[in-house]
Amino acid sequence: MNKSKIYVILLVILASVFTACGDTNTDENEQVVTELAGIVEAEENVVHLSELKFNSLGMKLDTLSLRFLSEGVKANGQLEVPPQHEATVTAVLGGNIGSIEVIEGDKVSKNKTLAHLSHPNLTKVQTEYVRLYQRMLFLDQEFKRQTRLYDEEVGSGQTYQKTKAEYESVKAEVNGYEAQLKQLNLDVEQIRNGDIYSLVPVVSPIDGYIEKVQVQIGQYVEPQTTMFEIVDNEHVHADLMVFEKDVHKVEKGQKISFTIQSVPNQLLTGSIYSVGKQFEQNPRAVHVHAEIDQKESFLIPGMYINGTIHTSENKVFALPEDAIVEDEGKTYMFTAEQQQEAGRTEWSFTPVEIMIGIEEEGWVEVKLLASLPEGASVAWNNAYYLISEMKKSQTSHDD
Repeated sequence: MNKSKIYVILLVILASVFTACGDTNTDENEQVVTELAGIVEAEENVVHLSELKFNSLGMKLDTLSLRFLSEGVKANGQLEVPPQHEATVTAVLGGNIGSIEVIEGDKVSKNKTLAHLSHPNLTKVQTEYVRLYQRMLFLDQEFKRQTRLYDEEVGSGQTYQKTKAEYESVKAEVNGYEAQLKQLNLDVEQIRNGDIYSLVPVVSPIDGYIEKVQVQIGQYVEPQTTMFEIVDNEHVHADLMVFEKDVHKVEKGQKISFTIQSVPNQLLTGSIYSVGKQFEQNPRAVHVHAEIDQKESFLIPGMYINGTIHTSENKVFALPEDAIVEDEGKTYMFTAEQQQEAGRTEWSFTPVEIMIGIEEEGWVEVKLLASLPEGASVAWNNAYYLISEMKKSQTSHDD
C-alpha cells in the first residue's frame, strides 16, 4: 500500500472520530436546553416536567382530601349603622358660630363640646330665666303667707286664689326656661347665681366620629339647622339584599363572608342577626342584617359590599381553584408521578376529567368521574400551565 492511500484512510478515521464527538456534545447541549424549557419528553395527554422546571413553577402536590365547604347565597349590599348610633347635631336656638372645636374624622365622646354659639337671644334667655326665678321665689313666699291667712279665715279668698294662680303660672314658666337651658347644655344653678354664659356650648349626643361639619366661624345658624353629623362606626354592620328566590334559604344565625369593593383582597366574616319581613319592590328583595366579627378601622358606613350567606355545610373532596382548569367544555385536575431516568428526576402530570360543585373562598368541590389510586398525588396549582403544555405537545404530535 502506498503512502497516499494510507493518508486517505487515516483522514477518514479521524473525521469519523471527530464527528462522533461532535454529535455527543450536541445531544448533551440539546438535553440541557430541553430540560431548562421544562418539557423532558412530550407524549400525548401527559406533561413531563424536569426537576428544574418543577421547582421554578413552585408546584404543590398533595392528595385529594376532604374539606368542609358551605353552599351559599350571593348577596350585595352596603355597610350601615343603626339609627340609634347616628346623630345630627342642630342648633336649639339661633346664634352665631363663635368657635368650632372639631374637624371631620375626629373621635368624640358623649357631651363633648363641638362648637360654641353666641347671640343676644341666648343671653336674653338666661336673664329672663333669672328674672322669673326670682319672681317665683317671691310669689312662693307670698303664696305661703296668703295660704296661712286664708286658713285662719283672716285673708281674702280672692287674693289667695289670685296669688296661687300667679305663682303656678310663673313656676311653669321657670320650669320651661330650665328645660330650654338644659337643652342648651347650660348649668342652671350657675345662671341662678348670676353667672351668664356669653358662649353657649354645642355638645355631642353620642360617642362616635365626626362625619360632617356643615358650619363656619361667624355663620348665623337658624334653630334646627344641621351643624354636625356624627356616626359611631363601632356599631357598623353588613346590610345585604337577598332576592325573593333565595329568601327561604336564609335565617338568623347563619354565617356570612364578604369583601369591600375598595378593599377586595380582604375577606371579612359575620353572623346574621336579623332577616327583614318586608320586600323592597325594586329590586324585589329583603334586607338581611349581619354583625361583623372583626370591625376593621377602614369600615365606613355607605361602603358597597359583595357577600355570600353560608346556608349549609358539606364535607367534600376539594382543591384550590388554581388546581382546576376548564378546556373545551370539560373540567380537569392533574395527577402527578415522580420518575427517575438516567439519574435525573422527572415529573409526569396526567389530566383527570372531573365535575365541580360548591365553590367557597378559593376552594372548589371536586366530583370524581372515576376513582383514583390510593394515595395518588394531585397537583394543587398551575393547572392552566399544565393544560397549555399538554395542548402544545398534542399539536407537535399532530405535526
